[in-house]
Amino acid sequence: MRIFLVVLDGVGMGEMPDADQYGDRGSNTLLHVAEHAGGLRLPVLESLGLGSLLRLPGVRALAEPAAARGRMTECSAGKDSTTGHWEMMGIVLEHAFPTYPNGYPHELLERWCERVGRGWLANVPASGTEIIQRFGEEHQKTGRYIVYTSADSVFQIAAHETTAPLDELYAACRTAREMLTGEHAVGRVIARPFTGSPGAYQRTANRRDFSLQPTEPTVMDRMLERGLRVTTVGKVDDLFAGQGVSDGIHTKSNDEGQAVLLDLAGRPGEGLVFANLVDFDTLYGHRNDPKGFAQALERCDDGLGQLIARLRDDEMVLITADHGNDPTTPSTDHSREYTPLLVAGPRVRRGTDLGTRTTFADLGATIADVFGVTAPRFGTSFLKELRA
Repeated sequence: MRIFLVVLDGVGMGEMPDADQYGDRGSNTLLHVAEHAGGLRLPVLESLGLGSLLRLPGVRALAEPAAARGRMTECSAGKDSTTGHWEMMGIVLEHAFPTYPNGYPHELLERWCERVGRGWLANVPASGTEIIQRFGEEHQKTGRYIVYTSADSVFQIAAHETTAPLDELYAACRTAREMLTGEHAVGRVIARPFTGSPGAYQRTANRRDFSLQPTEPTVMDRMLERGLRVTTVGKVDDLFAGQGVSDGIHTKSNDEGQAVLLDLAGRPGEGLVFANLVDFDTLYGHRNDPKGFAQALERCDDGLGQLIARLRDDEMVLITADHGNDPTTPSTDHSREYTPLLVAGPRVRRGTDLGTRTTFADLGATIADVFGVTAPRFGTSFLKELRA
């Protein structure tokens, strides 16, 4: 048996009941992107039942979808990628990772600077594309790292690739990761390299995420204990700090990630393939670009169709998201939204309504059920509902 779990990063589908607590009332990533585009062309996702989960311009609600479908509720406190992916594998966080709306304590930054040999600039919540335009020139003149955060639990370090080489930037991130524990145990430290000249700086695809170690064993760990393979695609292994991963394949774009998925699907294999397609979030959600978001969805739709067409009799694909990132709101941050759940494969009962799942951990419970490994503490398997 092999399962492909594909996370469309940031592709939410409507505010959750507690969205107010996160400043996300009215967010609906998929709907607002579709409305802005004047309709979406998503024939594959339409065929799987997306239109029956949410009324979307351009996407029909089919009476008999070719897949099982439902929607996912995030149970954990938070709305970041680490929290969402951890919950999918069975870890539900009672308390959100710390955030820093007023920046990080100066004493903490000074101790970090002593260890990495460079000073710091900024230390404010900001958009990544804007912060490098504001501080990029000063960074190049002084050699100081640009440190910034967001509404999420992140410590982000931006540096020009000719001013602070990638190896040095990554090492600085690892040092920050070592230091950010206890009360300052942020979800992720993120390297944000950029290139270009003043007024025309551009971020590169050499981003790296340095997450906390998972707080307890995940379904991925249980699979490795049984000798099963867990292959990650994209930033997934970073989000789990490499824990529970037998093969980690880093990719720099949706197109590259989908090419890897197609290559894997074209070869025999077993176990879990856990992929994150990040462009929706990084390139379009965080940059308030609904047009680009729509185009990325339409490109991805074709690749998902090719992946499903390659599934063998003992394989299935689960398509979901880790949070929302509505590019039509004033915020450039993640949004607290429901996420889609679409399950396809030769042995999946078509048209099954999986309803609204109460936690992302239902994914992990189902995967554990498929492979006969110890189930996580949280989540309910929906495998019996899938079997044709």
